Amino acid sequence: MLLLASSSPRRSELLKMAGYEFNVAPSDVSEGYLRGTPPMQIVEQLSARKAEAVAKSNPQDTVLAADTVVVFKGRVLGKPKDAEEAKAMLRLLSGNVHQVYTGYCIISGKEFLRGHECTSVEFYPLSEREINAYCDTPEPMDKAGAYAIQGRGALFIKRIDGDFYNVMGLPIGKISRILAGLKNSSKEIR
Repeated sequence: MLLLASSSPRRSELLKMAGYEFNVAPSDVSEGYLRGTPPMQIVEQLSARKAEAVAKSNPQDTVLAADTVVVFKGRVLGKPKDAEEAKAMLRLLSGNVHQVYTGYCIISGKEFLRGHECTSVEFYPLSEREINAYCDTPEPMDKAGAYAIQGRGALFIKRIDGDFYNVMGLPIGKISRILAGLKNSSKEIR
């Protein structure tokens, strides 16, 4: 059985879209990290922490965990605490290019695979009116960087370079290939 160690509706949606049968088993681990840690290490460490917590109580299952952050000029932007923080994040991203990192970890028996994907996203310049209107909706509140590329946040996107689904929170193409070849490898895949 495949277990998704995440309560993210977007990750569930992507797995369903790809035809996977799975159960959701969110972990309750801390999402804290040491300041100054490179973003690719943050997302890999957090996804591994989540996967290990769920795999510990479900050793017979295949566990998939992921974690996503937005990075602008070295600054890690997670989920905003409130509308004001969401507005501040969107002001930073307005008219600029940022990176979206998603780390993943898959544990199946003795196999432990983890890695990350990075996608660059460029925003159009945003007006205060656009930012305020968007932050009046609930959409930015549970999203890294305070936007959803698959929602109204799509209106902000000028260009992306990389995996679209990575920006949603799960590089599903890469994950599907890893799951398909799981029995053939026991090393980290990048």
